[in-house]
Amino acid sequence: MQNNKNITAKEILGNPNYLAISYGGYRKISRDSQPTIKEIKNDMKLLSAMGIKFVRTYNVQLQQAPNLLKAITELKKEDSNFEMYVMLGAWIDCLHAWTDHMPNHHIESPDNASEIERAVTLAAKYPDIVKVLAVGNEAMVKWATSYYVQPSVILKWVNHLQDLKKTNKLPKDLWITSSDDFASWGGGDHVYHCQDLENLIKSVDYISVHSYPYHNTHYNPKFWGIPKEESSLSELEKIDNAMKRAIDFSKNQYEATVNYMKSIGVEKPVHIGETGWASVSNGFYGNNGSKATDEYKQGLYYKMMREWTNNANISCFYFEAFNEKWKDAHNPDGSENHFGLFKINGEAKYPIWDLVDKGVFKGLTRNGNAITKTYNGDKEELMPHVLVPITISH
Repeated sequence: MQNNKNITAKEILGNPNYLAISYGGYRKISRDSQPTIKEIKNDMKLLSAMGIKFVRTYNVQLQQAPNLLKAITELKKEDSNFEMYVMLGAWIDCLHAWTDHMPNHHIESPDNASEIERAVTLAAKYPDIVKVLAVGNEAMVKWATSYYVQPSVILKWVNHLQDLKKTNKLPKDLWITSSDDFASWGGGDHVYHCQDLENLIKSVDYISVHSYPYHNTHYNPKFWGIPKEESSLSELEKIDNAMKRAIDFSKNQYEATVNYMKSIGVEKPVHIGETGWASVSNGFYGNNGSKATDEYKQGLYYKMMREWTNNANISCFYFEAFNEKWKDAHNPDGSENHFGLFKINGEAKYPIWDLVDKGVFKGLTRNGNAITKTYNGDKEELMPHVLVPITISH
């Protein structure tokens, strides 16, 4: 075994013994209510019991990420065998993002510099925990209309961080990346292909790519509907086949990203920074939309995604560990609130019922609740809520 104080991102990423997940510990309808260190420690114990050893955060504007690092430090002091590492995200915006003014996608926010500075301080303070620093989250993809920036902005900050490594202001084995949609990394529309993107791919230590077949069941549904030749199959067979196509959809986006990278003469690791499947939706993905949404499909996606990425030595920061209701605060049944493998109260959803059965969460709690299964652990109670995608007529 590696001495966990010395293990590097290079050794962790792509290692199936170090499962990864996206983490937000927010329990309330607003991020004004920050999770406490005690709450974060309970969350980390739950994730550790699942075999998770690498968690991803998204910004250092708020207190959650610093508190997470403190919580992990305390857990390591309490148990020398406790292992948890962090992919620390620094949020990047364009000028006037999230304001009443028109966003200017060609000029970056003046707040970016202080966000990077906070991330650098934390990465330097906790070198035994912070193994990856990510500049921006979906910060280059053009459908992020509230805040996206040009690749030149991400490149500037990635180069800045790489320079800090060279001058020993950051650990030399800290890996620097940006976490973005497959298209932003050149795996989709040619509109993204530019010299700055090529330079960025050359500058990062690895590519962190996002893939969401779930959202594409609405936006790009060709793969999703039941083909006519499958119309005689049982409902369960139709659903299972649709989910296999969803995994193939992600594989294709991943391969397209790898192929673009190779086409510009670069060979470096590509890992999945985000992918997931929601269990509730009253919008595009529910009963009146693509019918993609329920815990059964979430379970199939989680299982098949882990099988594929573990076998291929790809790290997958699955989105996400716990439901968070601030994401779509005005719409409790909005899909963004329901990507977690756990509900906020600690109920384990169908994807991880088997872990409850194995007793891995025994003695652990969330919000004071023991970990139980949704639907009382009764699959027959779950299945009436499972939707069959529509059959394609042509």
